[in-house]
Amino acid sequence: MATILDGRKTAAEMAEELKARAAKLSKKFRLSIINVGNNYASGVYVRMKCKKCEEIGLTPELIHLPENATTDEVYKKIVELNADDNVCGIMLQHPSPRHIDEDLLFDAICAEKDVDGLGKESLAKIAIGKTLYAPATARGIITLLKRYGIQIAGRHAVVIGRSRIVGKPLALLLLNENATVTICHSRTENLAEIIGSADIVCAALGKAEFIKTSWLKKGAVVIDAGYNEGDVGDIEVEGLAETSSAFTPVPGGVGPMTIISLLEQCIASAEGR
Repeated sequence: MATILDGRKTAAEMAEELKARAAKLSKKFRLSIINVGNNYASGVYVRMKCKKCEEIGLTPELIHLPENATTDEVYKKIVELNADDNVCGIMLQHPSPRHIDEDLLFDAICAEKDVDGLGKESLAKIAIGKTLYAPATARGIITLLKRYGIQIAGRHAVVIGRSRIVGKPLALLLLNENATVTICHSRTENLAEIIGSADIVCAALGKAEFIKTSWLKKGAVVIDAGYNEGDVGDIEVEGLAETSSAFTPVPGGVGPMTIISLLEQCIASAEGR
């Protein structure tokens, strides 16, 4: 039977490690989370992040701006936080209302506080193999693979999805770990054939069970970063345990690793300050 890559268990172990590191830091340091609007899912995620901050001994600061806040207003808040020496991390909760220019705001966060790794400077450093902070989901996936002793170097990894938040940075991180990487997306032809050649499959496209178990190579390592209505991922569940050598459950796989990776980078930022 396949190994279950348990994100909850791994994140809990990492939380204990982070508690010990946080205990050595000044209590003045805080993670500032900007949440614009009233998106229900965003509110849930923000509360989870704040709770986890408190659990490890890091001070969270939630900055909630109204639905009609402008990009300029959010930008000014980021500039203010950039200048605050007690802020060790800044993140803009995604998604923001449609009128907000998220890319501009991600790039406005100074690299030393970009603990969500979504600014252009952070992404550029990943591209040249000198990672400062990486997007938390992508970093969490790499951490999970390493903690379970999954070989990355020399393996063929297929990433399905090319978003700034998961697909592209994950592909770069896998490349930096010496995998041979193929990126697939909505225009990719012969998708099933490409996936069938992969030693490591990473799905991040946001379509419930779009990828079929029959497409997978026997013994592939399967990472499902999707989360869709009905508590299902992007990869078909039926037959997955029998086909793969290791896989992430949904929920309980990649999700917990995203939050703990954000906090790990925040602690590293505080230590650096």
